[in-house]
Amino acid sequence: MNSSDLPRFDTVDLIRAKRDGQVLTDAQIDWWIRAYTSGHIADEQMAALAMAIFFRGLEPRELRRWTAAMIGTGERLDFSGLGWPTADKHSTGGVGDKITLPLAPLVAACGVAVPQLSGRGLGHTGGTLDKLESIPGWQASLTNERMREILRDVGAVICAAGSGLAPADKKLYALRDVTGTVESIPLIASSIMSKKIAEGTGALVLDVKVGSGAFMKTADQAAELARTMVGLGTDAGVRTTALLTDMATPLGRTAGNALEVRESAEVLAGGGPADVVELTLALAREMLAGAGRGDVDPADVLASGKAMDVWRAMITAQHGDPDAPLPLARHTEVVRADSSGYAASLDALSVGLAAWRLGAGRARKEDPVQAGAGVEWHVRPGEAVRRGDPVFTLHTDTPDRFEPALADLADALVIAAEPPAIGPVVLDRIG
Repeated sequence: MNSSDLPRFDTVDLIRAKRDGQVLTDAQIDWWIRAYTSGHIADEQMAALAMAIFFRGLEPRELRRWTAAMIGTGERLDFSGLGWPTADKHSTGGVGDKITLPLAPLVAACGVAVPQLSGRGLGHTGGTLDKLESIPGWQASLTNERMREILRDVGAVICAAGSGLAPADKKLYALRDVTGTVESIPLIASSIMSKKIAEGTGALVLDVKVGSGAFMKTADQAAELARTMVGLGTDAGVRTTALLTDMATPLGRTAGNALEVRESAEVLAGGGPADVVELTLALAREMLAGAGRGDVDPADVLASGKAMDVWRAMITAQHGDPDAPLPLARHTEVVRADSSGYAASLDALSVGLAAWRLGAGRARKEDPVQAGAGVEWHVRPGEAVRRGDPVFTLHTDTPDRFEPALADLADALVIAAEPPAIGPVVLDRIG
């Protein structure tokens, strides 16, 4: 069905209705989404409605219909014939958030297929596809048929979402980015969940980040977004849960594309930073439970080396070379501690901005990224540090980027006389 098959409404009347706090009908929402996707509603009119939604919100019924209408503009994938139960994870984005890389092969090694449709980074948050593209030969774009083949044979695939999934979202997302309406919880929730529901997975776990390096700065905001998305998934028949996780401190010890791939491989090999391992296992347990495999302990599977085997097969299936050396930046600079004591805090946003300025991220979607650029931190909150110890190593191909990155890191690490109390990575569970 296209927009011409639906009852026609007056565009300005609908903008006024939402502006004045009225509830839109199912027919109005269906028509609006179809008409906008097909080009019958101008961008400035959608921008006006998005701003009205930003201030007025959407009632639960409106949001369900809005999300369903966005799904209805494209295709829905179906993995029911795989012979595997399926589960997926979505993160709202953070700094050093490389969790998808060890998580997908680990869950597959536990007997649950993972069709992971991922994106690229924008601003201070890294993108999974950018990280994987630092592996020589690896390809992000797959046909739906090839995706199914890899899932059937390997059990996990991480790739770009095709243009056929919720095309309304792609168009609306770009508009929200330039009209100051990105922060609307209903629009965030419908954007994420329209793609994840259309993806066709049986279970979904949401990793909703909280803190300075996250989109949601407070626990209350994060919980509201998590509850909204869990409700949308559940209503659509997808077993959905959410974990609220800490993003005041960046994850692991690296932020940058090849740097994070290297760290992920360390996790799969049985090592890696404790917080990355902790969150990987927590999300794996949620995914396995949602897929009906809660009897499997992912910690045992990780220790067995089976997840590393799946990782190597997954990378190879997408034309990557798991044995190839990862790119290294041509230039590095070390930052040393100016006092002794304990790392009291490490600000995730500051680290993410520094990595972005060094070339690990992009300001616009079409910008290139440097595979080897990024930041390493050699001390995490709670660890002792002595004056003169290295605390950061900066990596870039373009040394004129060091100065702005160093400015971002100037106050990122706080050193105190006493060690701080260290909280958990997982703050709450919803669903």
